[in-house]
Amino acid sequence: MNNVEIRRPEIKDIEKLNELFRVVITDMFAKEGIGHMLQDIEEEIDTKRLYLESDLESHGEQRYFLIAVDGNQIMGSIEYGAVSQLISKSTSDTFKKLCEVGTVFVHPDYQKIGAGNLLLKSMYLALKNRGVEEFCLDSGYRIAQKIWKKKFGTPDYLLKDYWGAGSDHMIWRIKVKDAIK
Repeated sequence: MNNVEIRRPEIKDIEKLNELFRVVITDMFAKEGIGHMLQDIEEEIDTKRLYLESDLESHGEQRYFLIAVDGNQIMGSIEYGAVSQLISKSTSDTFKKLCEVGTVFVHPDYQKIGAGNLLLKSMYLALKNRGVEEFCLDSGYRIAQKIWKKKFGTPDYLLKDYWGAGSDHMIWRIKVKDAIK
């Protein structure tokens, strides 16, 4: 992890980031046992592409990405922006004024070596430097939920069977100062 650079994305990174989104989302859907849901995979990829576009067009004001780069390889990404409609609706607008951290993606070849943690720590510092005191994070992926429960404890909202029987959705509210510790 010594040669990993955490930085803002540039126009030249668009193609590689879009490929990262495709690889990570397709991999996650397969690991979750829902790899057959091709339309949902494409919708998720398109959403991430739009978020990246929004970041680059607004210079980080609408969406704010950080990427982890090892040489010419983009290892992962993380972003924050306005809370999703799902979060806003599910929390009765309680989280509406918070920002949402998302697109925490690490390429399968770089998972379990600390890239995700490095991206998270960098995002916590970026949020702190921008005056953000709290953020929220959500997940419908069981694998990611295990990670978030380990990091942040019990979710503030548990949407039981939201994605079907046995497939919950979880939402956390996190103080930046607690995340930095």
